[in-house]
Amino acid sequence: MKSTDGGGSSPSDGAGGRSVVTAEDVRAVALGMPETTEKLAWGQPTFRVAGKMFASLGDDDTTIGVKCPKEERDELIAAEPEKFFIKRGHDDNYNFVRVRLSALDDTAELRDVLLDSWRQAAPRRLTE
Repeated sequence: MKSTDGGGSSPSDGAGGRSVVTAEDVRAVALGMPETTEKLAWGQPTFRVAGKMFASLGDDDTTIGVKCPKEERDELIAAEPEKFFIKRGHDDNYNFVRVRLSALDDTAELRDVLLDSWRQAAPRRLTE
């Protein structure tokens, strides 16, 4: 999932020139995917393709939830616990994982994460 975009639109945080990924970046990248719409649910922005949710912004705009098969979550979290997590007792029964925006390398990595989630929710006609 790691990549660099060589000049994303996010401002640098000054720590080694790494870009800071924002909620606005999430919105821009998600809405740039085919047939994606934004809808409020539970008071939070969610992003959907063909009516199926593939991403949601956390209540403080510092995290996102994305689709992830339950059988892959633990391995993903173990590999990068500073980046991926679930809220125990809340996310246990869902095919979602949470992502800390501050831990993403740049908007290119954000796009990779969102695209993977989008592909899991999109109808076959859009992914072929």
